[in-house]
Amino acid sequence: MTETLLSFAIATSVLAISPGPDNIFVLTQSIVNGKKFGLATVFGLISGCLVHTTLLAFGVSAIIKESENLFFGIKLFGAMYLLYLAFKIYKSDASIILSEEKVAKKTTLQLFKQGFIMNVLNPKVSIFFLAFFPGFLFSDSISTVIQFYVLGLLFMLVSLIIFSTIAILAGVISAKIKENKNISLYLKWTQIIVFVLIAVFILI
Repeated sequence: MTETLLSFAIATSVLAISPGPDNIFVLTQSIVNGKKFGLATVFGLISGCLVHTTLLAFGVSAIIKESENLFFGIKLFGAMYLLYLAFKIYKSDASIILSEEKVAKKTTLQLFKQGFIMNVLNPKVSIFFLAFFPGFLFSDSISTVIQFYVLGLLFMLVSLIIFSTIAILAGVISAKIKENKNISLYLKWTQIIVFVLIAVFILI
């Protein structure tokens, strides 16, 4: 149980650090508008994860009760999807583009709402949760609904810590990215390796 949760936390950490639309958005808001605005965006994004966790917890738990074979099919889909994401990252440009132009000035409440809506209405987040979480169920005796919520809350906690750090240290992080072009390449390959390892972990 502990090993599974630790593996999940490490994988979540790497994925949260790796460049993506969410953390780049947080970074840009912090650079242009200030740390407080970046943090408001972070809390909005993280809050949205609770919706995806709830849908996953009750939906997949019902499927597990109906059929173990169907649940295996979900895990197989998850592994294939993660390998697909790894391939997409491999084919993508490694450079990190920080666009600070035309960043509209918004209140912290507006940014919280925007972050929440961005997350909740993004179907890719639902698919990612469906691919990522089932392989890390950690107990035969604890309800799968509870397990999914534990994983969801752990995902939210780890992401909150990393995204908040990005918001607070936005100036330093952006400067490092601009100074060292190899950072984005290292993060790209780290992300690819993590996706492949998770896919293998799910399958075995």
